[in-house]
Amino acid sequence: MLVLQHVDCEPPAAYEDVLIERGIGVERVLLADGGVLPDWHDFAGVIVMGGPMGAYDTDKFTWLGPELAFIREAAGAGCPLWGVCLGAQLLASALGARVWPGPRPEVGICEVSPAAGARHDPVFGGLTGPVPVLQWHADTFELPAGATLLASSAQYPHQAFRVGRAYGIQFHVEVPVGLATQWVEIPEYARSLAAVHGDGSAGALLSELARSLPVMTSVARTLFGNWLDAFVCAGHRVE
Repeated sequence: MLVLQHVDCEPPAAYEDVLIERGIGVERVLLADGGVLPDWHDFAGVIVMGGPMGAYDTDKFTWLGPELAFIREAAGAGCPLWGVCLGAQLLASALGARVWPGPRPEVGICEVSPAAGARHDPVFGGLTGPVPVLQWHADTFELPAGATLLASSAQYPHQAFRVGRAYGIQFHVEVPVGLATQWVEIPEYARSLAAVHGDGSAGALLSELARSLPVMTSVARTLFGNWLDAFVCAGHRVE
């Protein structure tokens, strides 16, 4: 699997745990540190993770334009792709949808509910009711042409979607408390948290995450495992 990572503090976390357990190797490219995009044909699938930048920040980050082209080509050709937070926004943008700053950041433990299109989806089909997730974003997106909406929240209706073998997941269920503890110390992340919950709210967020983590981790492992089974490992024997 190829992992496109934008910042050190946003690794695949629980998703990578599943890959390790299944004996699936990972090649990580840290784009913000000058990592070079490889040929996507050489991989069974691509994971695109999050970051504080916007999908529209191509003038600020020279690697964003090539990454969008990479995602457009790979997803369009049917390469299995799993995009998380910024990764979901990049997938939407690469497939022609608009991405823009929303009216207010969505930060904290929130509920996400399956949409009607999730019922018969091979990845989201088992998600039957609202689940707690970690939100930490300020941008939102339109659905690309031909996409199926899979999940929504009260504040932002586009929380998960599918186009072919590519899935965009706006929310986080893969993040453990230790990783979130790093996030609350990063200026961009801390500002978003304070804008929604006020100064000094980090402790309450981390406590709520700890309480919700068993359910969130189960959801992460189930959804990601379903995606691997349906689109990555089907027909492939992992050495």
